[in-house]
Amino acid sequence: MDLFEYAAEKQKKKEAPLAARMRPRTLDEVVGQEDIIGKDKLLYRAIKADRLSSIIFYGPPGVGKTTLARVIANTTAADFHQVNATAAGKKDMENVVRKAKENLGGYGRKTILFIDEIHRFNKAQQDYLLPYVEDGTVILVGATTENPYFEVNGALLSRSRIFELKPLSKSNIKTLIHRAMTSERGLGAFHADITEEAADFLADVADGDARSALNAVELAALTTHPGKDGKIHITVEIAEQCIQKKAIRYDKTGDNHYDTIAAFIESMCGSDPDAALYYLARMLEAGEDVKYIARRMLIAASEEVGNADPMAICVAASAAFSVERVGMPEGRIILAQAAAYIASAPKSNSAYVGIDKALALVRQTGNLPIPPYLQDSSYRGARKLGRGVGYKYAHHYPNHWVKQQYLPDEIKDERIYEPGDIGCEKEIKAYFRKIGKDPERYRAKDPAGEEDPHGKNGLQKI
Repeated sequence: MDLFEYAAEKQKKKEAPLAARMRPRTLDEVVGQEDIIGKDKLLYRAIKADRLSSIIFYGPPGVGKTTLARVIANTTAADFHQVNATAAGKKDMENVVRKAKENLGGYGRKTILFIDEIHRFNKAQQDYLLPYVEDGTVILVGATTENPYFEVNGALLSRSRIFELKPLSKSNIKTLIHRAMTSERGLGAFHADITEEAADFLADVADGDARSALNAVELAALTTHPGKDGKIHITVEIAEQCIQKKAIRYDKTGDNHYDTIAAFIESMCGSDPDAALYYLARMLEAGEDVKYIARRMLIAASEEVGNADPMAICVAASAAFSVERVGMPEGRIILAQAAAYIASAPKSNSAYVGIDKALALVRQTGNLPIPPYLQDSSYRGARKLGRGVGYKYAHHYPNHWVKQQYLPDEIKDERIYEPGDIGCEKEIKAYFRKIGKDPERYRAKDPAGEEDPHGKNGLQKI
């Protein structure tokens, strides 16, 4: 590095954002994540002993992934290289690998390669690194905001230890804010202070993201005029102007997207309309596609409710149609009605279980012969081939039902659709009992769950 590069680097560090300037340099300066870097934890001991193996840090923005990588850089005796997957190409990787081979072969020194946003590397780039991670040429330290099990090469994952970093607690954020106010690397030269109420507010609104809180503090300090005492006083009013509202962490193609929609569906399945509306609100606030939400409710109406309440699929279908016609913001009411209905409806997964069982049966048994009397008999000569001969037309019999085998001979005793004992499926079983269809299979149960020897339960609405 020449004199000009040195001066430029020094100036860049001086003018770096507060969050970058306050980044911890040692393990003891790190705030939060005690469950993975507490003094008795594996990662703490590995960093301290400089015995690190390949690892991947996974978590939302601002929780310390890059910070831990920089702490490793300051602690290790290994050669440390950092690249960002959004800008690095294969040539950058080749240069690092070449230097790593020279270090290992010529000096017996290890090389740590830190890849920020590793999920942005495509499969070919990740595959290129694999043999060098596997043979120890480089020790990989990756950082990602996306679930690595979805975004990172499985072979790389199997050779790395995954550490999930959680959002920082409110007390963690407040500690960092107060540290920044007094540190020489922070705002110490500004002679600024912050009220406890303002620190509380920023720590809460930051939602576990230290970078967001420190950015707001820096903006407040830079845009606030000193008081009569010559000091900058950051109040709640000033803090509110510097961080407008709680950011909803939600990437429509990322991990939070799948976590939130999963929680939404499971809440409807678990008959909790409060939680269903809460997760619906989170998705709407984050700008989720309402058509996607409506499609997921259509699936839930069949998968989770099914024939226990056949109206659920009608409500979901009407909501999907209506929300496209009405749009937002009024569409939120339509989606809320459907979500609350599905969550409040009696539940059955009999149709879902039944079709999966049927598919498995088809894959296992192939194209079994259909009974000839069920085959098409509408063409000339069909009867000569035995097609339709012996078929019993249900409407010609009492209750419009007649005992007849419909499944192929090889699986004639299989039970595929098993209606439950709640909602309309209870009535389905009662109907089957009434017409005499497989009495043992559709025997009624009393409200306590025991078999009803009289078979009267569920007949009231037939």
